[in-house]
Amino acid sequence: MKKSNYLATRKVRLTFDDIMERTKIHLEYLLKATSKSILWASISTPSGWEGWFADRVSLKDKIATFYWGKTEHREAEIIGIRPFSYIRLRWLDDENECEYFEMRMTNNELTNDVVLEIIDFADADEANDLCELWEAQVDTLRRTCGF
Repeated sequence: MKKSNYLATRKVRLTFDDIMERTKIHLEYLLKATSKSILWASISTPSGWEGWFADRVSLKDKIATFYWGKTEHREAEIIGIRPFSYIRLRWLDDENECEYFEMRMTNNELTNDVVLEIIDFADADEANDLCELWEAQVDTLRRTCGF
Protein backbone atom coordinates (compact mmCIF):
# COMPACT_ATOMS: atom_id res chain seq x y z
CA MET A 1 0.00 0.00 0.00
CA LYS A 2 1.37 3.41 -0.92
CA LYS A 3 2.16 5.73 1.96
CA SER A 4 0.05 8.55 0.47
CA ASN A 5 -3.04 6.32 0.28
CA TYR A 6 -2.54 5.23 3.86
CA LEU A 7 -2.24 8.76 5.22
CA ALA A 8 -5.29 9.88 3.28
CA THR A 9 -7.45 7.53 5.37
CA ARG A 10 -6.80 9.13 8.74
CA LYS A 11 -7.86 12.32 10.43
CA VAL A 12 -6.14 13.85 13.41
CA ARG A 13 -7.88 16.28 15.70
CA LEU A 14 -5.89 17.74 18.54
CA THR A 15 -7.76 19.35 21.41
CA PHE A 16 -5.83 21.22 24.07
CA ASP A 17 -7.11 21.23 27.61
CA ASP A 18 -5.43 24.02 29.59
CA ILE A 19 -6.35 22.46 32.92
CA MET A 20 -4.66 19.14 32.27
CA GLU A 21 -1.88 20.47 30.02
CA ARG A 22 -2.39 17.33 27.98
CA THR A 23 -3.49 16.78 24.41
CA LYS A 24 -6.49 14.64 23.52
CA ILE A 25 -5.79 12.81 20.29
CA HIS A 26 -8.58 11.54 18.05
CA LEU A 27 -7.49 9.38 15.12
CA GLU A 28 -9.71 7.81 12.50
CA TYR A 29 -8.73 4.93 10.20
CA LEU A 30 -10.89 3.78 7.32
CA LEU A 31 -10.70 -0.02 7.16
CA LYS A 32 -11.81 -2.31 4.39
CA ALA A 33 -13.05 -4.71 7.04
CA THR A 34 -15.06 -7.58 5.66
CA SER A 35 -15.94 -8.84 9.12
CA LYS A 36 -16.93 -6.66 12.04
CA SER A 37 -16.51 -9.72 14.28
CA ILE A 38 -12.83 -10.02 13.36
CA LEU A 39 -12.22 -6.33 14.00
CA TRP A 40 -14.10 -6.41 17.30
CA ALA A 41 -12.11 -9.43 18.50
CA SER A 42 -8.90 -7.66 17.45
CA ILE A 43 -9.59 -4.54 19.52
CA SER A 44 -11.26 -6.08 22.56
CA THR A 45 -9.68 -9.43 23.45
CA PRO A 46 -6.26 -10.51 24.73
CA SER A 47 -5.63 -12.75 21.71
CA GLY A 48 -6.68 -9.92 19.40
CA TRP A 49 -4.39 -7.38 21.10
CA GLU A 50 -1.51 -9.85 20.83
CA GLY A 51 -1.81 -9.71 17.06
CA TRP A 52 -1.07 -6.00 16.76
CA PHE A 53 -0.93 -4.04 20.02
CA ALA A 54 1.33 -6.00 22.39
CA ASP A 55 3.53 -9.09 22.41
CA ARG A 56 1.51 -10.79 25.12
CA VAL A 57 -1.66 -9.87 27.03
CA SER A 58 -3.31 -11.36 30.09
CA LEU A 59 -6.76 -10.44 31.38
CA LYS A 60 -8.05 -11.01 34.90
CA ASP A 61 -11.42 -9.56 35.80
CA LYS A 62 -11.26 -6.09 34.20
CA ILE A 63 -7.46 -5.67 34.41
CA ALA A 64 -5.45 -6.28 31.23
CA THR A 65 -1.68 -6.62 31.50
CA PHE A 66 0.17 -5.77 28.28
CA TYR A 67 3.71 -7.06 27.76
CA TRP A 68 6.26 -5.79 25.24
CA GLY A 69 9.61 -7.52 24.93
CA LYS A 70 11.02 -9.31 27.96
CA THR A 71 10.75 -6.58 30.58
CA GLU A 72 8.21 -3.88 29.68
CA HIS A 73 4.61 -4.20 30.81
CA ARG A 74 1.67 -1.97 31.79
CA GLU A 75 -1.70 -2.65 33.34
CA ALA A 76 -4.94 -1.12 32.17
CA GLU A 77 -8.44 -1.34 33.56
CA ILE A 78 -11.37 -1.79 31.21
CA ILE A 79 -13.60 1.10 32.26
CA GLY A 80 -16.18 0.92 29.47
CA ILE A 81 -17.25 -1.54 26.84
CA ARG A 82 -20.16 -1.90 24.44
CA PRO A 83 -19.84 -4.98 22.20
CA PHE A 84 -19.22 -4.15 18.54
CA SER A 85 -19.03 -0.47 19.39
CA TYR A 86 -16.16 0.56 21.70
CA ILE A 87 -13.76 -0.42 24.45
CA ARG A 88 -12.26 2.15 26.82
CA LEU A 89 -9.28 1.43 29.05
CA ARG A 90 -7.33 3.43 31.62
CA TRP A 91 -3.66 2.86 32.34
CA LEU A 92 -3.38 2.17 36.07
CA ASP A 93 -0.04 4.00 36.33
CA ASP A 94 -1.39 7.25 34.83
CA GLU A 95 -1.42 10.19 37.22
CA ASN A 96 -4.60 11.66 35.73
CA GLU A 97 -7.48 9.29 36.45
CA CYS A 98 -9.67 11.10 33.89
CA GLU A 99 -7.50 10.01 30.95
CA TYR A 100 -8.13 6.84 28.97
CA PHE A 101 -7.57 5.29 25.60
CA GLU A 102 -10.44 4.10 23.51
CA MET A 103 -10.93 2.03 20.37
CA ARG A 104 -14.27 2.56 18.67
CA MET A 105 -15.88 0.95 15.62
CA THR A 106 -18.15 3.14 13.50
CA ASN A 107 -19.44 3.05 9.93
CA ASN A 108 -18.72 5.49 7.14
CA GLU A 109 -22.23 6.29 5.94
CA LEU A 110 -21.16 6.99 2.36
CA THR A 111 -19.06 3.89 1.72
CA ASN A 112 -20.38 1.60 4.47
CA ASP A 113 -16.74 0.86 5.36
CA VAL A 114 -15.74 0.38 8.98
CA VAL A 115 -13.91 3.24 10.68
CA LEU A 116 -11.63 2.52 13.62
CA GLU A 117 -11.44 5.53 15.91
CA ILE A 118 -8.66 5.82 18.47
CA ILE A 119 -8.80 8.31 21.33
CA ASP A 120 -5.74 8.78 23.52
CA PHE A 121 -3.93 11.46 25.55
CA ALA A 122 -0.34 12.70 25.50
CA ASP A 123 1.82 15.62 26.55
CA ALA A 124 1.54 18.30 23.86
CA ASP A 125 5.17 17.86 22.83
CA GLU A 126 4.69 14.08 22.44
CA ALA A 127 1.41 14.17 20.47
CA ASN A 128 3.03 13.63 17.06
CA ASP A 129 5.04 10.68 18.38
CA LEU A 130 1.89 9.10 19.78
CA CYS A 131 0.08 9.60 16.46
CA GLU A 132 2.96 7.89 14.65
CA LEU A 133 2.89 5.02 17.16
CA TRP A 134 -0.84 4.49 16.62
CA GLU A 135 -0.35 4.65 12.83
CA ALA A 136 2.28 1.90 13.06
CA GLN A 137 0.06 -0.19 15.32
CA VAL A 138 -2.99 0.17 13.06
CA ASP A 139 -0.82 -0.66 10.03
CA THR A 140 0.10 -3.91 11.81
CA LEU A 141 -3.61 -4.49 12.53
CA ARG A 142 -4.39 -4.02 8.82
CA ARG A 143 -1.74 -6.55 7.79
CA THR A 144 -2.68 -9.05 10.51
CA CYS A 145 -6.40 -8.99 9.74
CA GLY A 146 -6.20 -8.36 5.99
CA PHE A 147 -7.95 -4.98 6.14
